[in-house]
Amino acid sequence: MQRMRKIIHIDMDAFYASIEQRDRPELKGRPVIVGGRPGERGVVAACSYEARRYGIHSAMSSSLAKRLCPQAVFLPPRFEAYTEASEQIRAIFHEYTDLVEPLSLDEAYLDVTVNKKGLSSASQAAREILERIKAVTGLSASAGVSYNKFLAKVASDFRKPGGLTVITPEKATAFIDALPVGKFFGVGKVTARRMLELGIRTGADLKRFGEEGLIRCFGRSGSFFYHMAHGEDPRPVEPEWVRKSYGRETTLREDITDRSKMLEILEELACDVAATLKVDGALGRTITLKLKYFDFTSITRSITLPAPTDDAAEIMLHIPGLLDRTEAGQRAVRLLGLAVSGLGGEEGNPRAWQLKLPFS
Repeated sequence: MQRMRKIIHIDMDAFYASIEQRDRPELKGRPVIVGGRPGERGVVAACSYEARRYGIHSAMSSSLAKRLCPQAVFLPPRFEAYTEASEQIRAIFHEYTDLVEPLSLDEAYLDVTVNKKGLSSASQAAREILERIKAVTGLSASAGVSYNKFLAKVASDFRKPGGLTVITPEKATAFIDALPVGKFFGVGKVTARRMLELGIRTGADLKRFGEEGLIRCFGRSGSFFYHMAHGEDPRPVEPEWVRKSYGRETTLREDITDRSKMLEILEELACDVAATLKVDGALGRTITLKLKYFDFTSITRSITLPAPTDDAAEIMLHIPGLLDRTEAGQRAVRLLGLAVSGLGGEEGNPRAWQLKLPFS
């Protein structure tokens, strides 16, 4: 009989903004917005919980954020500080397990089924990790604990900030049955809207609809949703050494046609991706731009560089050209994404590549 896995999902609380409040104590308790300035056509990269109470969110224009919260403090991103904190947090994860799958600078899965501390309780491991993060970095994180990745990730968002939520196999059925479909992995806004039209509002509704019905309506994803509704998610935690690409994307609250605003958002994404590459000591050669238009049509445009990079400025050099190969501006855009792939050489070393003559 296969051993049931013990998975932890750690998600830092308002990561960028919390670092700014930590480093500038006079900002604690105040609405802090990290991103472009309101008068410079900037966008919100991140914001504190105090700012979120005013309806502010990432990818919102800074000018709108200023109107919603005139007293907000606007700060430019400091990716060096965010990278340093992320490295400290990753080091804490590896005190417990080497089965760590980073999703970004501030989020990761950990498999602690067998762990370095010899702990039999995953919730104890999660509690210790949250305490260690607080002690080492001064930052708050939330954790979800369960027997698969889907439930662990949902749980980490359940009691933010600073929360720890455990979903045991005994509790899973009731939890999933009451879970809104929008919280299910892989269910975006379009799929959620279609499900609601079909009368599917919760995990219990997914079960009642049946696997065949879901496959008819949603293709192969229907089977995936059905098994998720039954608490079945076989995806393993994949350590960082098997990672094939680094990417970030953001769905905009409102469709936009302003290309300069798109570039502002993409620059924030590029800085985030580059910072994660640096944390992992990885370099990539292929840059991919992803767009989703107002009608939910998705496209990608890519370019492969002669030499690998982890530099945000170099990545951004190629983004305007990739954007020119799309209909962005002529057609409204609702999602922007950026990824770097082609990591290292054929042997899997993220910093291995063919040098040009003469060698330097």
